[in-house]
Amino acid sequence: MTDLAFAPMRKGPPSLADAVERITLNSIAHEMRDPFDIGDALATLSATGEAVTVYPPGRDFTMARIDAIDTDASTFLLDLAEDVTLPEGRIAFVAALGSNAKMQFELDADWAMVRGAGRRVQMPFPEVCLVLNRRAEQRLDTPVGGNYGARFTLLGKVFDMPLYDFSRNGVGLRATPEQALELYVGKKIENVELEMGPSLVVQADLEVRLLRPFRTFLLGAQVQVGCRISNMSMQMRQSLDRAVTKVEQRR
Repeated sequence: MTDLAFAPMRKGPPSLADAVERITLNSIAHEMRDPFDIGDALATLSATGEAVTVYPPGRDFTMARIDAIDTDASTFLLDLAEDVTLPEGRIAFVAALGSNAKMQFELDADWAMVRGAGRRVQMPFPEVCLVLNRRAEQRLDTPVGGNYGARFTLLGKVFDMPLYDFSRNGVGLRATPEQALELYVGKKIENVELEMGPSLVVQADLEVRLLRPFRTFLLGAQVQVGCRISNMSMQMRQSLDRAVTKVEQRR
């Protein structure tokens, strides 16, 4: 199985309360077909322990999560939350991607349980996934060469991370795998100094909503850290509005 570049804190076993509704036909969703992107999304679900809602044909849904992935074999191990037997036929799988998107795919595969692995089923990567982005605010890429970053102290250590995008209610940080070891989905970071260009610095509290490992040609292994800004004051909202407006005007 593939080793991830970092080990975020996984969520506990899923319950029926974690169920995610299927993407409807009239939703504005896009298709993801790149095998690397699909494997990357499945790896994120595995690392965070995000609940996967399983919709068998003609039956009530059941809950599961992805226990591990094997990118070389293009397979993943689905860990069912209860003792059920998946029926024959095409089955839909739906999971949340962070707080603002969800992913859905269908498989018509061999549902044989993996011997000696409890309630785990080995499945192939899907060839196509639907992704529905539910962001309330469009995120803007930070301008090249601009001063955009986040600085904060956590567990006695100072962290400096560049911003790769931002919106009126959140920011995206780029972390090294070592920095990401201190973070997990749901982690609250207080008193973060956000540098939003050459003349704007704001203090904010952040909540981690997404951790996604990726690689770049120049920097190698990196981790995308999507954060929501919490406890936002009116003054901070106005400051972010100005920063977003400036970047939009340059596009």
